[in-house]
Amino acid sequence: MKRDWDLVVFDWDGTLMDSTAAISRAIQAACREVGVPEPESAQATHVIGLGLVDALQRVAPSLDPADYERVARAYRRHYFAHADELVLFEGVAPLLRELREQGMRLAVATGKSRAGLELALEQSGLRGLFDATRTADQTQSKPHPRMLLELLDELVGGAAGTLMVGDTTHDLQMACNAGVRAVGVSYGAHGAEELRRLQPLAVAASVPELRDILLGASPPNP
Repeated sequence: MKRDWDLVVFDWDGTLMDSTAAISRAIQAACREVGVPEPESAQATHVIGLGLVDALQRVAPSLDPADYERVARAYRRHYFAHADELVLFEGVAPLLRELREQGMRLAVATGKSRAGLELALEQSGLRGLFDATRTADQTQSKPHPRMLLELLDELVGGAAGTLMVGDTTHDLQMACNAGVRAVGVSYGAHGAEELRRLQPLAVAASVPELRDILLGASPPNP
């Protein structure tokens, strides 16, 4: 596949960082703590990538909106208690550095909070590799295109030459809504079949596969 993009926008959790299980457990623990029915692991995993309020509306529909902040505090406490144990997927850091060496601009569009992303950037050592970032509490949650459109306005001025990379249908739908091409990764929260329904350019099953796609060394496999 001929590479014709110069800005790659990455989701964070499940795409760059191996954090889906930790997020799912934190959602379940927060629901238990406040006394609402605990979602199944698959349900908690499926909302990864959404902003926290949007996620809670799906996994705890009986929750009074007045209690969202109480659940959010519980979630953050459970998640941050283990945040220092989370690691990048193997090969992610070298891939990002190689993309930069090839002259590409890099950005992050994530359902994390700003505080959560800042901690992750610091702990992962990736802070200096991204030209811009957006989080769900700064703008609108995926799949609304606003956070992606804001990055385009800041960095390139339009969708041409831009690629979104994410592990969930929320990421790919956001890209569709913004008129941006996308590549899915199936090693995170959502499976390959689910991702392919949104017709990305390709779905990578591993970081090495993603590298080949992003650098134009591998044909698409939608």
